[in-house]
Amino acid sequence: MAVINICLTAMTEAKAHLGRSILSGIMPDVTFKSLRRFIMFLMLSCGVVAWPQYAMASKYASIVINADNGRVMYARNADAMRYPASLTKIMTLYLLFEEIKSGRMDMDSRIGVSKLAASRSPSKLYLKPGQSISAEQAIYALVTKSANDVATAVAESISGTERSFAKRMTRKARALGMRKTVFKNASGLPHSQQKSTARDMARLAIAMRRDFPRLYSYFSTQSFNWKGRKFGNHNKLLAHYSGTDGIKTGYINASGFNLVASVERHGVRLIGVVFGGKTSRSRDAHMMKILDAQFKRAKPAAISTQVAAVNIPQKLPKSPPERGSLIKVRRLAKQPLPKEEFLDAPEQDKRPSASKRAASDIMPAIMIDEVWSVQIGSFAQRVNAHRAAAKARRMADNVLGMTPARLTLVTSGDMPLWRVRFHDLDETQARSACAVLFAEGSPCIAVREQIRNTS
Repeated sequence: MAVINICLTAMTEAKAHLGRSILSGIMPDVTFKSLRRFIMFLMLSCGVVAWPQYAMASKYASIVINADNGRVMYARNADAMRYPASLTKIMTLYLLFEEIKSGRMDMDSRIGVSKLAASRSPSKLYLKPGQSISAEQAIYALVTKSANDVATAVAESISGTERSFAKRMTRKARALGMRKTVFKNASGLPHSQQKSTARDMARLAIAMRRDFPRLYSYFSTQSFNWKGRKFGNHNKLLAHYSGTDGIKTGYINASGFNLVASVERHGVRLIGVVFGGKTSRSRDAHMMKILDAQFKRAKPAAISTQVAAVNIPQKLPKSPPERGSLIKVRRLAKQPLPKEEFLDAPEQDKRPSASKRAASDIMPAIMIDEVWSVQIGSFAQRVNAHRAAAKARRMADNVLGMTPARLTLVTSGDMPLWRVRFHDLDETQARSACAVLFAEGSPCIAVREQIRNTS
């Protein structure tokens, strides 16, 4: 920008000098022509200098989020639509990890290479039609080499066609709270409709580490050997920025140089996203600069502070779950209905009373049935609880849209409060909903509930 200002100042002064000389009539014709050519040269030069500055500005976006509490620490154009390029492969890997976690695939599963996959433009492993690659090799190739042929092969292996896989990618994006992202392919190769935002990519990075803590470690791989060749990870922060353990770079001409990074220092984990870097080096330098600034501000979050942020009352009710099958079993046995166990409640004295010990001697063996809920807070006025429930449902519509909110009157000391929870979720749904609410700046806690059921 300073160079642009210098150019404009020089052009203004040159024009002013030319005007004064013409009015005074003292400028020779040859000097007049030379000065006019010089002004035109300045105009062209300043145009060349200015153009890259603003071209990158139109592609730039960034965000830094504290992964521990969802707080947005820094944001610029965070919701502006941008081309994700190979950041797309984070979602491709997310769906591949889902297949592995579910047991439908394992690390040794073979992934075939079609003619279409083999034809993808670089970066690639140059696989040939009819070849195959193991799921683990595919993970390494996507994380380090960012291989486009492998991305298409994975998509076809999971969903039959890359188009069907891209639709699944978009559906998963919505389930994770990525409201604006649309995927059209598995690689990030140019497509006019394949766009995302810095905020959405930060949500994906948080979800990746949260949902696949073991498989996430592949993102820290610094090199990958394939057919005698060694491919280094494009994410240079792994080697040059302390605390970095993932996750992915991306580049196409329309996007500029993109990066999603996950860094932990002194108990604080930050997720940074940068779109539209002019070069990979300037992108990395900018990422390190904004992360450095936010690490100076961030403080390690104590567990007690995180719990207090959602106003969990000290005395929680023990009401029966809305589980028809369990209730039916209890009624047939003519025994009391089971009570919910809230694992996030304060620990009580674990020594059982004499009556409880006697009861336990005759109690049959039990089995645990697990459900999850999302708690968004407790409120002094019922109307505020209703409003909070409606707001949470709007923000996390894909998860909570069809889930009824339960308002329960509880006490904190002598103060009555209306607690708001969305019940009957599985773990993935509960954590996904909280990720969305955290990203929007709303408190949330995913609560695992144990429902005792006699065997």
